[in-house]
Amino acid sequence: MRQRVVRVALTAALVAVVLLATPLALVIRTSLYTAQRDTLERAALAGAVHVSPDYGTGDPVELPPPPSGGSLGLYDPQARLRAGSGPATGDAPVRRALGGGLVRRGTGGQVVVTVPVSHAERVIGVIRASSPAGAVERRVLAAWGVLLGVAVLAVLVAVLVARRQARALAAPLEDLSRHCRAVAEGDLSRRADSSSIAEIDQVARTHNEMLHSLSELLRHERDFTSNASHQLRTPLAGLQLALEGGLGQEDETRLRPVVAEALATTERLHRTVEELLRLSRTEGWAHSAATYVPAQQLIRETADRWHGLFAGEGRRLVSAADDVPADVRIPGGPVSEVLGILLDNARVHGRGTVRLRARDLGSALAVDVADEGSIDGDPARVFDRGHSGAGTGTGIGLALARDLTASFGGRLSVTHSNPTTFMLLLPVGQEEQDSPDSPEDPAP
Repeated sequence: MRQRVVRVALTAALVAVVLLATPLALVIRTSLYTAQRDTLERAALAGAVHVSPDYGTGDPVELPPPPSGGSLGLYDPQARLRAGSGPATGDAPVRRALGGGLVRRGTGGQVVVTVPVSHAERVIGVIRASSPAGAVERRVLAAWGVLLGVAVLAVLVAVLVARRQARALAAPLEDLSRHCRAVAEGDLSRRADSSSIAEIDQVARTHNEMLHSLSELLRHERDFTSNASHQLRTPLAGLQLALEGGLGQEDETRLRPVVAEALATTERLHRTVEELLRLSRTEGWAHSAATYVPAQQLIRETADRWHGLFAGEGRRLVSAADDVPADVRIPGGPVSEVLGILLDNARVHGRGTVRLRARDLGSALAVDVADEGSIDGDPARVFDRGHSGAGTGTGIGLALARDLTASFGGRLSVTHSNPTTFMLLLPVGQEEQDSPDSPEDPAP
Protein backbone atom coordinates (compact mmCIF):
# COMPACT_ATOMS: atom_id res chain seq x y z
CA MET A 1 0.00 0.00 0.00
CA ARG A 2 2.82 2.38 0.84
CA GLN A 3 4.41 2.02 -2.61
CA ARG A 4 1.03 2.46 -4.26
CA VAL A 5 0.41 5.72 -2.39
CA VAL A 6 3.89 6.99 -3.30
CA ARG A 7 3.38 6.08 -6.97
CA VAL A 8 0.04 7.85 -7.09
CA ALA A 9 1.48 10.96 -5.43
CA LEU A 10 4.52 10.94 -7.74
CA THR A 11 2.34 10.59 -10.82
CA ALA A 12 0.10 13.44 -9.67
CA ALA A 13 3.12 15.62 -8.94
CA LEU A 14 4.70 14.93 -12.34
CA VAL A 15 1.45 15.68 -14.17
CA ALA A 16 1.05 18.93 -12.22
CA VAL A 17 4.66 19.95 -12.89
CA VAL A 18 4.37 19.24 -16.62
CA LEU A 19 1.07 21.10 -16.92
CA LEU A 20 2.44 24.11 -15.04
CA ALA A 21 6.09 24.16 -16.10
CA THR A 22 5.58 23.88 -19.88
CA PRO A 23 3.43 27.02 -20.28
CA LEU A 24 5.62 28.79 -17.74
CA ALA A 25 8.77 27.95 -19.75
CA LEU A 26 7.17 29.38 -22.89
CA VAL A 27 6.11 32.51 -21.02
CA ILE A 28 9.66 32.95 -19.67
CA ARG A 29 11.20 32.67 -23.16
CA THR A 30 8.68 35.08 -24.65
CA SER A 31 9.08 37.60 -21.85
CA LEU A 32 12.90 37.57 -22.05
CA TYR A 33 12.84 38.20 -25.80
CA THR A 34 10.21 40.90 -25.33
CA ALA A 35 12.35 42.56 -22.67
CA GLN A 36 15.40 42.52 -24.97
CA ARG A 37 13.42 44.05 -27.81
CA ASP A 38 12.09 46.72 -25.46
CA THR A 39 15.69 47.55 -24.50
CA LEU A 40 16.75 47.80 -28.14
CA GLU A 41 13.70 49.93 -28.94
CA ARG A 42 14.55 52.38 -26.21
CA ALA A 43 18.15 52.58 -27.52
CA ALA A 44 16.92 53.14 -31.09
CA LEU A 45 14.49 55.87 -30.03
CA ALA A 46 17.23 57.56 -28.06
CA GLY A 47 19.44 57.46 -31.18
CA ALA A 48 16.69 58.86 -33.37
CA VAL A 49 16.53 61.96 -31.16
CA HIS A 50 20.18 62.75 -32.01
CA VAL A 51 19.65 62.59 -35.80
CA SER A 52 19.56 66.05 -37.50
CA PRO A 53 17.79 66.57 -40.85
CA ASP A 54 21.04 68.00 -42.18
CA TYR A 55 23.10 64.85 -41.59
CA GLY A 56 22.91 64.12 -45.29
CA THR A 57 24.96 67.32 -46.10
CA GLY A 58 27.81 66.16 -43.92
CA ASP A 59 26.65 67.27 -40.48
CA PRO A 60 28.09 64.67 -38.10
CA VAL A 61 25.68 62.50 -36.06
CA GLU A 62 26.55 61.59 -32.47
CA LEU A 63 24.62 58.46 -31.50
CA PRO A 64 24.41 57.22 -27.90
CA PRO A 65 26.37 54.10 -26.90
CA PRO A 66 24.91 50.85 -28.27
CA PRO A 67 23.34 48.25 -25.94
CA SER A 68 25.78 45.93 -24.17
CA GLY A 69 27.18 43.47 -26.69
CA GLY A 70 25.06 44.94 -29.51
CA SER A 71 25.20 47.61 -32.22
CA LEU A 72 23.42 50.91 -32.98
CA GLY A 73 23.63 52.53 -36.39
CA LEU A 74 22.08 55.21 -38.65
CA TYR A 75 21.16 54.30 -42.23
CA ASP A 76 20.28 56.79 -44.98
CA PRO A 77 17.41 56.32 -47.46
CA GLN A 78 19.77 54.30 -49.69
CA ALA A 79 20.23 51.82 -46.77
CA ARG A 80 23.89 52.79 -46.29
CA LEU A 81 25.45 52.98 -42.83
CA ARG A 82 26.15 56.65 -42.07
CA ALA A 83 26.96 56.54 -38.34
CA GLY A 84 27.37 54.09 -35.49
CA SER A 85 27.85 50.36 -35.89
CA GLY A 86 26.12 47.61 -37.82
CA PRO A 87 26.26 46.03 -41.27
CA ALA A 88 27.52 48.38 -44.04
CA THR A 89 24.35 47.85 -46.04
CA GLY A 90 20.98 47.80 -44.39
CA ASP A 91 19.30 44.45 -44.08
CA ALA A 92 15.65 43.58 -44.56
CA PRO A 93 14.48 45.23 -41.30
CA VAL A 94 16.16 48.48 -42.37
CA ARG A 95 14.56 48.37 -45.81
CA ARG A 96 11.16 47.71 -44.29
CA ALA A 97 11.59 50.62 -41.91
CA LEU A 98 12.45 52.94 -44.81
CA GLY A 99 8.92 52.21 -46.01
CA GLY A 100 7.58 53.60 -42.71
CA GLY A 101 6.52 52.12 -39.38
CA LEU A 102 8.25 50.40 -36.52
CA VAL A 103 9.80 47.05 -37.43
CA ARG A 104 11.11 44.38 -35.06
CA ARG A 105 12.80 41.38 -36.54
CA GLY A 106 15.31 38.76 -35.50
CA THR A 107 17.51 37.50 -38.37
CA GLY A 108 20.85 35.78 -38.57
CA GLY A 109 21.06 35.05 -34.88
CA GLN A 110 20.33 38.72 -34.07
CA VAL A 111 17.51 40.48 -32.27
CA VAL A 112 16.90 43.61 -34.40
CA VAL A 113 14.75 46.70 -33.80
CA THR A 114 14.53 49.47 -36.43
CA VAL A 115 13.05 52.94 -35.93
CA PRO A 116 12.44 55.24 -38.94
CA VAL A 117 13.53 58.88 -38.67
CA SER A 118 11.04 61.23 -40.38
CA HIS A 119 11.22 64.89 -41.42
CA ALA A 120 8.62 66.86 -43.37
CA GLU A 121 6.44 63.76 -43.64
CA ARG A 122 9.15 61.64 -45.29
CA VAL A 123 11.64 59.09 -43.96
CA ILE A 124 15.18 60.52 -43.99
CA GLY A 125 16.83 57.58 -42.23
CA VAL A 126 16.56 54.53 -40.03
CA ILE A 127 18.09 53.78 -36.63
CA ARG A 128 18.96 50.11 -36.33
CA ALA A 129 19.61 48.53 -32.88
CA SER A 130 20.59 44.89 -32.56
CA SER A 131 22.04 42.36 -30.10
CA PRO A 132 23.08 38.70 -30.40
CA ALA A 133 20.20 36.28 -29.88
CA GLY A 134 22.59 33.89 -28.12
CA ALA A 135 22.75 36.17 -25.07
CA VAL A 136 18.96 36.03 -24.75
CA GLU A 137 18.98 32.27 -25.26
CA ARG A 138 21.52 31.89 -22.45
CA ARG A 139 19.25 33.86 -20.12
CA VAL A 140 16.31 31.71 -21.25
CA LEU A 141 18.27 28.53 -20.54
CA ALA A 142 19.33 29.84 -17.15
CA ALA A 143 15.71 30.65 -16.28
CA TRP A 144 14.65 27.23 -17.52
CA GLY A 145 17.34 25.64 -15.35
CA VAL A 146 15.98 27.43 -12.30
CA LEU A 147 12.46 26.34 -13.25
CA LEU A 148 13.65 22.74 -13.66
CA GLY A 149 15.33 22.86 -10.25
CA VAL A 150 12.14 24.15 -8.66
CA ALA A 151 10.16 21.41 -10.42
CA VAL A 152 12.57 18.70 -9.23
CA LEU A 153 12.43 20.11 -5.69
CA ALA A 154 8.63 20.11 -5.84
CA VAL A 155 8.62 16.48 -6.97
CA LEU A 156 11.04 15.51 -4.18
CA VAL A 157 8.91 17.30 -1.60
CA ALA A 158 5.82 15.55 -3.01
CA VAL A 159 7.56 12.18 -2.70
CA LEU A 160 8.62 12.88 0.90
CA VAL A 161 5.13 14.02 1.84
CA ALA A 162 3.65 11.00 0.05
CA ARG A 163 5.96 8.63 1.94
CA ARG A 164 4.98 10.22 5.22
CA GLN A 165 1.29 10.06 4.39
CA ALA A 166 1.71 6.49 3.19
CA ARG A 167 3.20 5.55 6.57
CA ALA A 168 0.37 7.37 8.34
CA LEU A 169 -2.22 5.51 6.25
CA ALA A 170 -0.55 2.12 6.26
CA ALA A 171 0.41 1.93 9.95
CA PRO A 172 -3.20 1.73 11.29
CA LEU A 173 -4.11 -0.81 8.61
CA GLU A 174 -1.03 -2.90 9.44
CA ASP A 175 -1.94 -2.73 13.14
CA LEU A 176 -5.50 -3.78 12.26
CA SER A 177 -4.11 -6.66 10.20
CA ARG A 178 -1.94 -7.83 13.12
CA HIS A 179 -4.94 -7.52 15.41
CA CYS A 180 -7.10 -9.63 13.07
CA ARG A 181 -4.32 -12.21 12.87
CA ALA A 182 -4.19 -12.41 16.68
CA VAL A 183 -7.99 -12.80 16.80
CA ALA A 184 -7.81 -15.53 14.16
CA GLU A 185 -5.30 -17.33 16.40
CA GLY A 186 -7.83 -17.33 19.25
CA ASP A 187 -7.17 -14.14 21.24
CA LEU A 188 -10.70 -12.71 21.47
CA SER A 189 -9.67 -10.18 24.12
CA ARG A 190 -7.75 -8.05 21.63
CA ARG A 191 -9.27 -4.77 20.48
CA ALA A 192 -8.20 -2.57 17.57
CA ASP A 193 -6.68 0.76 18.58
CA SER A 194 -7.94 4.08 17.25
CA SER A 195 -5.94 6.26 14.86
CA SER A 196 -6.12 9.77 13.46
CA ILE A 197 -7.92 8.62 10.30
CA ALA A 198 -11.70 8.69 10.61
CA GLU A 199 -12.40 6.04 7.96
CA ILE A 200 -9.96 3.55 9.48
CA ASP A 201 -11.32 4.33 12.97
CA GLN A 202 -14.82 3.52 11.72
CA VAL A 203 -13.59 0.15 10.43
CA ALA A 204 -11.81 -0.49 13.75
CA ARG A 205 -14.94 0.39 15.76
CA THR A 206 -17.11 -1.85 13.62
CA HIS A 207 -14.59 -4.67 13.98
CA ASN A 208 -14.44 -4.20 17.77
CA GLU A 209 -18.23 -4.22 18.02
CA MET A 210 -18.39 -7.40 15.95
CA LEU A 211 -15.68 -8.98 18.10
CA HIS A 212 -17.49 -7.93 21.28
CA SER A 213 -20.72 -9.51 20.04
CA LEU A 214 -18.88 -12.68 19.10
CA SER A 215 -17.14 -12.81 22.48
CA GLU A 216 -20.43 -12.32 24.28
CA LEU A 217 -22.03 -15.09 22.21
CA LEU A 218 -19.21 -17.48 23.04
CA ARG A 219 -19.31 -16.44 26.69
CA HIS A 220 -23.04 -17.12 26.85
CA GLU A 221 -22.49 -20.54 25.33
CA ARG A 222 -19.68 -21.39 27.75
CA ASP A 223 -21.69 -20.06 30.68
CA PHE A 224 -24.72 -22.07 29.66
CA THR A 225 -22.65 -25.26 29.55
CA SER A 226 -21.12 -24.53 32.95
CA ASN A 227 -24.40 -23.41 34.47
CA ALA A 228 -26.27 -26.44 33.18
CA SER A 229 -23.59 -28.78 34.52
CA HIS A 230 -23.68 -27.05 37.90
CA GLN A 231 -27.44 -26.75 38.27
CA LEU A 232 -28.35 -30.21 37.01
CA ARG A 233 -25.82 -32.10 39.13
CA THR A 234 -27.76 -32.03 42.41
CA PRO A 235 -31.26 -32.74 40.96
CA LEU A 236 -29.89 -35.59 38.88
CA ALA A 237 -28.21 -37.08 41.93
CA GLY A 238 -31.51 -36.84 43.84
CA LEU A 239 -33.39 -38.39 40.92
CA GLN A 240 -30.91 -41.24 40.76
CA LEU A 241 -31.23 -41.94 44.48
CA ALA A 242 -35.02 -41.87 44.25
CA LEU A 243 -35.07 -44.29 41.35
CA GLU A 244 -32.56 -46.59 43.04
CA GLY A 245 -34.76 -46.57 46.13
CA GLY A 246 -37.79 -47.37 43.99
CA LEU A 247 -36.09 -50.44 42.52
CA GLY A 248 -35.92 -52.00 45.95
CA GLN A 249 -39.65 -51.55 46.63
CA GLU A 250 -41.89 -54.49 45.81
CA ASP A 251 -45.01 -52.99 47.31
CA GLU A 252 -46.84 -50.79 44.78
CA THR A 253 -48.14 -48.48 47.51
CA ARG A 254 -44.57 -47.71 48.56
CA LEU A 255 -43.46 -47.31 44.97
CA ARG A 256 -45.93 -44.53 44.14
CA PRO A 257 -44.31 -41.89 46.43
CA VAL A 258 -40.94 -42.69 44.90
CA VAL A 259 -42.30 -42.21 41.38
CA ALA A 260 -44.04 -38.99 42.41
CA GLU A 261 -40.81 -37.67 43.88
CA ALA A 262 -38.95 -38.62 40.69
CA LEU A 263 -41.56 -36.80 38.59
CA ALA A 264 -41.26 -33.70 40.79
CA THR A 265 -37.51 -33.78 40.37
CA THR A 266 -37.94 -34.13 36.61
CA GLU A 267 -40.21 -31.08 36.56
CA ARG A 268 -37.61 -29.10 38.49
CA LEU A 269 -34.98 -30.18 35.98
CA HIS A 270 -37.22 -29.00 33.15
CA ARG A 271 -37.70 -25.59 34.80
CA THR A 272 -33.97 -25.30 35.46
CA VAL A 273 -33.13 -25.96 31.81
CA GLU A 274 -35.72 -23.39 30.71
CA GLU A 275 -34.28 -20.73 33.01
CA LEU A 276 -30.73 -21.41 31.84
CA LEU A 277 -31.76 -21.26 28.19
CA ARG A 278 -33.62 -17.99 28.75
CA LEU A 279 -30.63 -16.49 30.52
CA SER A 280 -28.20 -17.56 27.78
CA ARG A 281 -30.31 -16.32 24.87
CA THR A 282 -31.37 -12.89 26.08
CA GLU A 283 -29.77 -9.90 27.74
CA GLY A 284 -32.65 -9.55 30.17
CA TRP A 285 -35.35 -11.85 31.46
CA ALA A 286 -38.77 -11.32 29.87
CA HIS A 287 -41.24 -10.55 32.65
CA SER A 288 -44.19 -11.64 30.55
CA ALA A 289 -42.72 -15.14 30.25
CA ALA A 290 -42.45 -15.63 34.01
CA THR A 291 -44.79 -17.65 36.14
CA TYR A 292 -45.61 -15.68 39.30
CA VAL A 293 -46.25 -17.54 42.51
CA PRO A 294 -47.00 -16.35 46.05
CA ALA A 295 -43.81 -15.56 47.96
CA GLN A 296 -44.91 -17.56 51.04
CA GLN A 297 -45.58 -20.63 48.91
CA LEU A 298 -42.19 -20.40 47.19
CA ILE A 299 -40.30 -20.06 50.48
CA ARG A 300 -42.20 -22.99 51.97
CA GLU A 301 -41.68 -25.27 48.95
CA THR A 302 -37.98 -24.39 48.79
CA ALA A 303 -37.52 -25.17 52.49
CA ASP A 304 -39.36 -28.49 52.12
CA ARG A 305 -37.23 -29.49 49.17
CA TRP A 306 -33.90 -28.74 50.91
CA HIS A 307 -34.82 -29.83 54.43
CA GLY A 308 -34.04 -33.49 53.76
CA LEU A 309 -30.58 -32.73 52.31
CA PHE A 310 -29.54 -30.72 55.35
CA ALA A 311 -31.07 -33.27 57.73
CA GLY A 312 -29.10 -36.04 56.03
CA GLU A 313 -25.90 -34.16 56.93
CA GLY A 314 -27.00 -33.54 60.50
CA ARG A 315 -27.81 -29.86 59.99
CA ARG A 316 -30.95 -27.76 60.43
CA LEU A 317 -32.78 -25.58 57.92
CA VAL A 318 -35.07 -22.95 59.46
CA SER A 319 -37.40 -20.92 57.26
CA ALA A 320 -39.71 -18.00 58.01
CA ALA A 321 -42.02 -15.91 55.84
CA ASP A 322 -44.82 -15.07 58.23
CA ASP A 323 -44.60 -11.27 57.88
CA VAL A 324 -44.91 -11.43 54.07
CA PRO A 325 -48.48 -10.69 52.86
CA ALA A 326 -50.17 -13.60 51.16
CA ASP A 327 -50.85 -11.62 47.96
CA VAL A 328 -47.20 -10.80 47.27
CA ARG A 329 -46.20 -12.71 44.14
CA ILE A 330 -42.75 -13.16 42.69
CA PRO A 331 -41.35 -14.89 39.55
CA GLY A 332 -41.20 -18.50 40.64
CA GLY A 333 -38.71 -20.10 38.25
CA PRO A 334 -35.68 -17.80 38.49
CA VAL A 335 -36.13 -17.01 42.20
CA SER A 336 -36.36 -20.72 42.98
CA GLU A 337 -33.11 -21.30 41.10
CA VAL A 338 -31.34 -18.48 42.95
CA LEU A 339 -32.52 -19.72 46.35
CA GLY A 340 -31.44 -23.24 45.41
CA ILE A 341 -27.94 -21.96 44.59
CA LEU A 342 -27.69 -20.02 47.86
CA LEU A 343 -28.86 -23.00 49.93
CA ASP A 344 -26.50 -25.36 48.11
CA ASN A 345 -23.66 -22.90 48.74
CA ALA A 346 -24.56 -22.86 52.45
CA ARG A 347 -24.69 -26.66 52.50
CA VAL A 348 -21.31 -27.12 50.79
CA HIS A 349 -19.28 -24.19 52.07
CA GLY A 350 -21.13 -23.14 55.22
CA ARG A 351 -21.74 -24.85 58.53
CA GLY A 352 -24.25 -25.01 61.34
CA THR A 353 -27.88 -24.04 61.08
CA VAL A 354 -29.08 -22.44 57.86
CA ARG A 355 -31.81 -19.80 58.06
CA LEU A 356 -34.06 -18.87 55.15
CA ARG A 357 -36.13 -15.78 55.93
CA ALA A 358 -38.34 -13.52 53.79
CA ARG A 359 -38.99 -9.93 54.85
CA ASP A 360 -41.56 -7.49 53.46
CA LEU A 361 -40.06 -4.06 52.68
CA GLY A 362 -43.14 -2.49 51.15
CA SER A 363 -42.19 -2.05 47.51
CA ALA A 364 -39.63 -4.86 47.66
CA LEU A 365 -39.14 -8.29 49.20
CA ALA A 366 -35.89 -9.27 50.92
CA VAL A 367 -34.93 -12.93 51.29
CA ASP A 368 -32.00 -13.70 53.61
CA VAL A 369 -29.99 -16.93 53.46
CA ALA A 370 -27.60 -17.21 56.42
CA ASP A 371 -25.47 -19.93 58.01
CA GLU A 372 -22.95 -20.05 60.85
CA GLY A 373 -19.87 -20.01 58.64
CA SER A 374 -17.71 -17.08 57.50
CA ILE A 375 -16.24 -15.64 54.29
CA ASP A 376 -12.50 -15.15 54.03
CA GLY A 377 -11.22 -12.26 51.90
CA ASP A 378 -13.26 -9.77 49.92
CA PRO A 379 -16.98 -10.71 50.07
CA ALA A 380 -17.59 -9.17 46.63
CA ARG A 381 -15.28 -11.73 45.02
CA VAL A 382 -17.55 -14.64 45.85
CA PHE A 383 -19.69 -13.62 42.84
CA ASP A 384 -16.76 -13.85 40.42
CA ARG A 385 -17.07 -16.76 38.05
CA GLY A 386 -14.40 -19.35 38.86
CA HIS A 387 -13.86 -18.10 42.40
CA SER A 388 -14.57 -20.46 45.31
CA GLY A 389 -14.18 -19.12 48.82
CA ALA A 390 -13.67 -22.56 50.31
CA GLY A 391 -10.96 -23.43 47.82
CA THR A 392 -13.04 -26.22 46.27
CA GLY A 393 -15.74 -26.39 43.62
CA THR A 394 -16.06 -24.59 40.30
CA GLY A 395 -17.08 -21.15 41.53
CA ILE A 396 -20.06 -21.09 39.14
CA GLY A 397 -23.08 -21.16 41.43
CA LEU A 398 -22.96 -17.68 42.98
CA ALA A 399 -21.98 -16.09 39.65
CA LEU A 400 -25.01 -17.76 38.07
CA ALA A 401 -27.21 -16.61 40.96
CA ARG A 402 -26.03 -13.03 40.42
CA ASP A 403 -26.81 -13.23 36.67
CA LEU A 404 -30.24 -14.74 37.28
CA THR A 405 -31.04 -12.07 39.85
CA ALA A 406 -30.02 -9.26 37.51
CA SER A 407 -32.10 -10.77 34.71
CA PHE A 408 -35.39 -10.11 36.53
CA GLY A 409 -34.37 -6.77 38.06
CA GLY A 410 -33.33 -7.99 41.52
CA ARG A 411 -30.13 -7.58 43.49
CA LEU A 412 -27.98 -10.14 45.29
CA SER A 413 -25.38 -9.11 47.84
CA VAL A 414 -23.43 -10.23 50.87
CA THR A 415 -24.70 -8.39 53.93
CA HIS A 416 -22.48 -10.13 56.54
CA SER A 417 -19.21 -12.02 56.26
CA ASN A 418 -19.39 -13.59 59.72
CA PRO A 419 -21.82 -15.24 59.96
CA THR A 420 -22.26 -15.58 56.22
CA THR A 421 -25.47 -13.86 55.12
CA PHE A 422 -26.73 -13.33 51.57
CA MET A 423 -29.66 -11.00 50.82
CA LEU A 424 -31.81 -11.41 47.72
CA LEU A 425 -33.72 -8.19 47.07
CA LEU A 426 -36.80 -8.58 44.84
CA PRO A 427 -38.87 -5.65 43.51
CA VAL A 428 -42.48 -6.78 43.75
CA GLY A 429 -44.56 -3.77 42.68
CA GLN A 430 -43.96 -4.00 38.90
CA GLU A 431 -43.99 -7.77 38.85
CA GLU A 432 -47.49 -7.88 40.31
CA GLN A 433 -48.88 -5.53 37.68
CA ASP A 434 -47.25 -7.44 34.84
CA SER A 435 -48.06 -10.92 36.12
CA PRO A 436 -50.41 -12.80 33.81
CA ASP A 437 -51.48 -14.96 36.72
CA SER A 438 -52.77 -12.11 38.90
CA PRO A 439 -53.57 -9.05 36.80
CA GLU A 440 -55.84 -7.55 39.45
CA ASP A 441 -53.72 -8.17 42.56
CA PRO A 442 -52.69 -4.85 44.11
CA ALA A 443 -49.13 -4.23 45.25
CA PRO A 444 -48.53 -4.72 48.98
